[in-house]
Amino acid sequence: MALILSFPFNTEKKNSLNTLLEIRFEFYFRSLMYSKYMKTKFIIFPAFLITTIFFFFLLTGCNPKSGEKDNTYIVATDATLPPMSFMSVGNDMIGFEPDLMRAIADKAEMDIRLVNVEWAGLFGGLITNKFDMVISSVTVLEERKQRMDFSVPYLKSGLALVVRKNEKIISSFEDAKKHNALVGAQVGTTSYFYLEKDPAVRAKGYQMYGHAISDLINGKVDAVLGESSGTLFLKNKPLFQEIKMVGEMLSNEYYAIVLRKKESKLMDRINSAIKDLIADGTVARLHKKWELGQAAQVAQ
Repeated sequence: MALILSFPFNTEKKNSLNTLLEIRFEFYFRSLMYSKYMKTKFIIFPAFLITTIFFFFLLTGCNPKSGEKDNTYIVATDATLPPMSFMSVGNDMIGFEPDLMRAIADKAEMDIRLVNVEWAGLFGGLITNKFDMVISSVTVLEERKQRMDFSVPYLKSGLALVVRKNEKIISSFEDAKKHNALVGAQVGTTSYFYLEKDPAVRAKGYQMYGHAISDLINGKVDAVLGESSGTLFLKNKPLFQEIKMVGEMLSNEYYAIVLRKKESKLMDRINSAIKDLIADGTVARLHKKWELGQAAQVAQ
């Protein structure tokens, strides 16, 4: 008969950990009971102890979600859209949203780790516990609320259309439709949703906004629809002097931090911090630092 022991580990640990330890204990006691010589137990026990400790640290170390276990919250962002979130020459994550998230963490007295994740993987990774929060110019949409929860907004922005600087025909979104222009946008964003809802528009999807801008400069698309703060920032940089923004902002959108459903305690901390940072002028200072200008306003 085998004797199986289990320890009162944290119930949040993976079930596989308890299962593995039970197997290890069963192996030890079977070997001990059927050993022909008592001295065998002095050989088995150290081996058992070493392997158990090894597998314990192996399994706990593989757990990708660390938010509630070591008080460090993993925050994902798509760091490809300056000035909101992007990588510096030194490979540091910089921009309005990384700065804002660090300020929120300080205010809420929490530790965070920012990770760069492609836009297409943000929401799926959040829902499957790969990280704890998303801050990436995410617009609050009713359809998104069905799967995720949103904090109070920190910015109000919209969509803007850009064309090549020498463009003579397209001076608005209506012109783009009228002349059957091919308009690029990043897939999965409100820009692309906006194009999809209008059957009069020829849309081309991109995984990254920067790729769409590159194709615009090279004449592969006629215009690009994107988030206005990023569009305004890019057009003022020397590398992108070949593009211009036309027409007015096409929508009013609010950006907020995204959490999984039923994370009420964490949400309360985030909301309280955002409200305090808006009230004390921190968000406005970051808005000025990153030159958001008229492309975005601090949410009230």
